Amino acid sequence: MKKLAALAFTLCMSSSFVQADTVELFAAGSLKIALTDVAANYEAITGNSVARHFGPSGLMRERIEQGETAHVFASANMKHPATLQHQGKGAAVVMFAQNKLCGLAKSTLKISSAQLLETLLDPAIRVGTSTPKADPSGDYAWQLFEKAEHLQTAAYATLDSKALKLTGGRDSQQAPEGRNTYGWVMENDRADVFLTYCTNALLAKRQVPELQILTLPDELSVGANYGLILLNGAPKQAADFARYVLSDEAQAILSSYGFTPVIDE
Repeated sequence: MKKLAALAFTLCMSSSFVQADTVELFAAGSLKIALTDVAANYEAITGNSVARHFGPSGLMRERIEQGETAHVFASANMKHPATLQHQGKGAAVVMFAQNKLCGLAKSTLKISSAQLLETLLDPAIRVGTSTPKADPSGDYAWQLFEKAEHLQTAAYATLDSKALKLTGGRDSQQAPEGRNTYGWVMENDRADVFLTYCTNALLAKRQVPELQILTLPDELSVGANYGLILLNGAPKQAADFARYVLSDEAQAILSSYGFTPVIDE
């Protein structure tokens, strides 16, 4: 794969390698299950160890800025790794996967994708989101609000004022261990519709089958580009792992969880 080879070369040449027993991976919470599988495969193939740390991308970036040891950062947007790059903390940022925003709705709501905006604007409907700036999922929800403004006057102000920032913040209530955050939020009746990644919605529905997944209509569609950066001082194993994330095998794992691979043949 020509593109993969070029990206891998960029990653390899970007850092002065040091010795370390374990690759420290910091990654977006929406990647937890998929990258856990990717890392497990990498460990089985190479014998190298990958310590996984997951959370809202903005908060993970702050932890790196504050000096925590991280070798590879996989973010749910391009902005957070680009910020680290501009600070001189890492190499070029590579887009390694894509996602989209979906609506996750209670089973008692009888709506279609075409009715989503009308439903979101309904004063009686509680709209859940993640926390902007801390979690890119929240930023993407506000991008949807901006698109809604082009379709209906004052839609942005309405949605901005009513949105409930239920996840992804520093003080957000955490789901019990083993529970999908969004399925747990919906099951506990904290929102009627939750705007989250389509991959999160699929995982939520596995645990709470009665939930509805609503694809956003084209005029409201919001895509998410996921960025990967190899950080300065990373060991050679970290560059190897970053290359593995871009491999056909790892991309197939990401695809199996609903992510769109972006590495060309």
